[in-house]
Amino acid sequence: MINLTVNEQQLKRTVQRCRERNIVIPTLEQQKHPETIPTEILDDLKTVGLWDVNPRNLFRVTWKNQPVTKGGQFGDVNFIELPKELTGVSARIVALVGKWFPTGAHKVGASFGCLVPRLVTGQFDPTRHKAVWPSTGNYCRGGAYNSALLGCSSIAILPEDMSRERFEWLKTVAGEIIATPGCESNVKEIYDKCWELKKTRDDVVIFNQFEEFGNHLWHYEVTGRAMEEVVRKIARPKTRVAGLTVTTGSAGTIASGDYIKETFPGAKIAASEALQCPTLLVNGYGGHRIEGIGDKHVPWIHNVKNTDLVIAIDDDDAMNIIPLFNLPEGKTFLAKNGVSEKIISQLNLIGISGIANILSAIKFSKYYELTENDIVLTVLTDSMEMYGSRLNEYVEKCGAYSESRAERDFYRHILGIKTDSMLELSYVDRRRVHNLKYFTWVEQQGRNVEELNAQWYDDEYWNNIHRMAPQIDERIRMFNELIKS
Repeated sequence: MINLTVNEQQLKRTVQRCRERNIVIPTLEQQKHPETIPTEILDDLKTVGLWDVNPRNLFRVTWKNQPVTKGGQFGDVNFIELPKELTGVSARIVALVGKWFPTGAHKVGASFGCLVPRLVTGQFDPTRHKAVWPSTGNYCRGGAYNSALLGCSSIAILPEDMSRERFEWLKTVAGEIIATPGCESNVKEIYDKCWELKKTRDDVVIFNQFEEFGNHLWHYEVTGRAMEEVVRKIARPKTRVAGLTVTTGSAGTIASGDYIKETFPGAKIAASEALQCPTLLVNGYGGHRIEGIGDKHVPWIHNVKNTDLVIAIDDDDAMNIIPLFNLPEGKTFLAKNGVSEKIISQLNLIGISGIANILSAIKFSKYYELTENDIVLTVLTDSMEMYGSRLNEYVEKCGAYSESRAERDFYRHILGIKTDSMLELSYVDRRRVHNLKYFTWVEQQGRNVEELNAQWYDDEYWNNIHRMAPQIDERIRMFNELIKS
């Protein structure tokens, strides 16, 4: 559960810090419905850039930002529907766009969901504590950014092989940066560094996205609701929501699937991962290049019992689509093959994990033989803004791109996607995946087996977490009132 116990002494110091910096914290309800944000906040935002380190940008932790870099207000959910000319399938693949969050990635929402409950209860003291953000990429960026907005010091932890752009941007906002050995799949090394910090420093608070239920709840409440709104907007008379496909990563975003299943009975949840590290599929391990998803373990906050399908994506497919979507020769080829200019102009909204999510949706659509009446939901966690160096690396390794190579990539890595390396989960399969939590969380990270069993056997375990949003919002409102007084 999310601990809402109040530490009165630390709360007083936290309130004073926020009062001094004119900080107001939005509720989850305001992030779902920004039309309820006070007029004075909206007026302030008219002069604030989307990535500015300004406390008012806390109110832009929403899927509904106007897609502009400065002064934007709010509107409908940002999404893109990918056509059959691009995907090769009849199903309507609909992806929420993370580009228009502050930092350019939706992980800023997950980190908000983790930090704010501890801040408004006084469990985290910004005058004394440093917020530690262990991550394989965007989460530590979002955490460092939110820390800066909320007057908190931060420590970002991420693997050394992540893109150069991530490290360069972090230098502008994080208090400390720690690069751990390895790539996206080296999560254990990140955990080890967290334990080292806890044992050697008394000023750190770890916000581990893989076990923080604030991450799960934020996506259940805010991302799930955003998906529902998109479906209501684009639905036709015979429309059916077939399901949700996302790379699991920290298992935050997949929590939106719990909401979708409740709202659209019959929808399925598909968890995808890199074929080069097939932990959910076959208890496998390895390194891969789909940045930011993390693996070799099952996150504590993953509601495995509610997951229907595992899909493995070859990172060679994801990486070869990057030049197709972003280099001029690739765009020219796509235009000649019927992809509209409107869609082509939006392909830079899709980062590497977003490509993996789309490929998962294509495999999902083929596996279930979906039609034009079916919607498959997914998420574009970030855009190509953090991966320009990967394009340069591709050209350096493979030479100049060409339309003939674009044709090969399109037919091989998109239209050629098959339904291999997939597993529709039986009860026993789900139980097997859930059991993997034991080795990471009970043996290594100090969680107790009683709670592990409750996640599986107690029907109210996940429902109780989902019901906590009103309590958190009430604490936020009380906190804001203290700032005013």
